[in-house]
Amino acid sequence: MRIVFCGTPEFAVPSLRALAGHGSFSVEAVITQPDRASGRGGRVTGSAVKEAALELGLHVYQPETIKSESSADFLTRIAPDAVVIIAYGQIVPGRLLGIPRLGWINVHGSLLPKYRGAAPIHWAIANGETLTGLTTMQIDAGMDTGPILLQREIEIGADETSPELSARMREAGAELIVDTLLKFDRGEIAPAAQDSANVSYAPILKKEDGRIDWGRTAREIYNRMRGFAPWPGAFTAFRGQICHVWGRPGDGAGGGGGIAAGEIVFSGKEMQVGCGGGTRLRVEFVQVEGRKRISAQEFANGARLAAGERFGVVN
Repeated sequence: MRIVFCGTPEFAVPSLRALAGHGSFSVEAVITQPDRASGRGGRVTGSAVKEAALELGLHVYQPETIKSESSADFLTRIAPDAVVIIAYGQIVPGRLLGIPRLGWINVHGSLLPKYRGAAPIHWAIANGETLTGLTTMQIDAGMDTGPILLQREIEIGADETSPELSARMREAGAELIVDTLLKFDRGEIAPAAQDSANVSYAPILKKEDGRIDWGRTAREIYNRMRGFAPWPGAFTAFRGQICHVWGRPGDGAGGGGGIAAGEIVFSGKEMQVGCGGGTRLRVEFVQVEGRKRISAQEFANGARLAAGERFGVVN
């Protein structure tokens, strides 16, 4: 089966490697985003998919936009059986969808139609889900609205972060895309329409998503800490400065003991913050903007906390 692979970040790399190393497929070309400047030095680097493709000796094509005429000509010349697209980062125009015989096959990091959008792994954790999964589908003109081919459920660990879950899911995704393409080509699976009654969304993350609302329960705040790692993280304000906070729920719900939401209590070596529903968050690390991350004990000792001081809302 002649394949064009379309993807950009590390999440897509295991699938590319799986297809390139499988005897049933020939990866004719890899489409990925143009090289970009990154880091403090502004060094121009290629995507994770580009680096993997070059290592595998594959042809790399990097259009500024997939909507260009040159992109259409490129795909028409190759005439692949399928285009596999995973976290590419651009919307594919409708006129390109009919070029491959089997269509454009996507691996999405949720059990569609739940968590359509750019950040399904992050939002599933942030919302406290204990089960998620992967979906392969034929893409159409909508945003993650295409017909489903195969799905695989994946449990979310109680303390698992987005990077940890993503690492597991990208490996599982590689197995699923191979299985999907082989079965679809043999006619063993048929595309199934998504259930529009169960749609939910996972929009691209914004910095403000990391702002801690101390009115939420400690478990809800902890879920968002896990889901929004490493960016935007979880941040609040202290004495007019932004600070990032890491921690986990304190012992038992309802143990707030009259502590107000956001109020800081430091006793011995432990720092806790009052949260919604009478719960507490046990703080482990704090990083004031522009400084290094330190333990909660170091922060409390250095700040010389006064009774009743609170973490507050960032304006």
